Amino acid sequence: MILGKKPEIERFLSRPDPAIRAALIYGRDLGVVRERGQQLAAKIANDPNDPFDVAQLTDGDLDGDASRLEGELAAQSLMGGRRLVRLRFATEKAGLDKLTAEALTRHAAGELNPEAFLLVEAGALGRDSALRKAAEKATGAAAIPCYEDEPGDVARQVREALAKENLSLSSEALQIFVARMPKERGVARQEIERLALFLGPGSGVVATPSDLESFLGVEPEASLSDAAVDAFGGRIGEAQAGFRRAAQEGEGGPAAVRAMGTHLGRLRRALTLTKSGAGSQEAAKAAGVFWKQEREFLRQARCWTLEELDRIQPEILSADRLCKTAGSPDQIIAERLALAVAGRARRLGL
Repeated sequence: MILGKKPEIERFLSRPDPAIRAALIYGRDLGVVRERGQQLAAKIANDPNDPFDVAQLTDGDLDGDASRLEGELAAQSLMGGRRLVRLRFATEKAGLDKLTAEALTRHAAGELNPEAFLLVEAGALGRDSALRKAAEKATGAAAIPCYEDEPGDVARQVREALAKENLSLSSEALQIFVARMPKERGVARQEIERLALFLGPGSGVVATPSDLESFLGVEPEASLSDAAVDAFGGRIGEAQAGFRRAAQEGEGGPAAVRAMGTHLGRLRRALTLTKSGAGSQEAAKAAGVFWKQEREFLRQARCWTLEELDRIQPEILSADRLCKTAGSPDQIIAERLALAVAGRARRLGL
């Protein structure tokens, strides 16, 4: 059956129907897919990471072993709880799509272990997908499509997340921030967390549009953009030369720091999308990478990780604040930041 309306989806995720043995959660917004999958998994299994009661599979596991999925669905729980078989399905192979559809149909009909639950998380499945058709048709299965959040949904997420940190935005600032937010929910949540860190968790700030100017920034000129790419690529000499050239063109230290923050944001978005199953080139384009810089960007994306970006993010925010201090040597601050970023890049093998 299809669960297409938001209220019925939320009801099912919070209190799954015992008669449903399988669920297919799919859509273009992989952030929403993963979030809903995690919410449902937490309702099915006491511990979604328990290796005894939970089997974590990918389509790669099925590619080399056609009977793997049905075998996991037929297996009994080793600890006496309800068994969860969680499949992250990112392939476009018609054979695996059909194989998974057949397993879902059999399991939804109760032919395998009726106490097990099959959770499939997939990307944007077309109408011709056998897996999608099987989930929509079976009475013992639920098909849950995921669409991109509407502006009102994004605004609500921003308000709720900031409220937890005792922060908020004025109505005009909220409108500006929502308009600049990426559409992929996982990346959007990271941007909200970054904003909270920028404003100061627990500070009680009600940010206005002017407060967001330095955070959102503007697209830097070519010299700054190229210099930021060089810094994250481990080329400190070229990065410093680019920043000094930009300074001669009238772009100071704050703009240089923003350029590095912008490049970090693109790397973060691309890595997040890749982790969710997107191709590397597709992720780079979604992150707004100029085609002439795509080759270098992909080289960097192979070395940088989300954890390493999280380590460098506070240094960028700190440099941004220091550059705005009256009388601060903002150009030196920006070049020191570039040195730190390039040094980290070299340690990563760039």
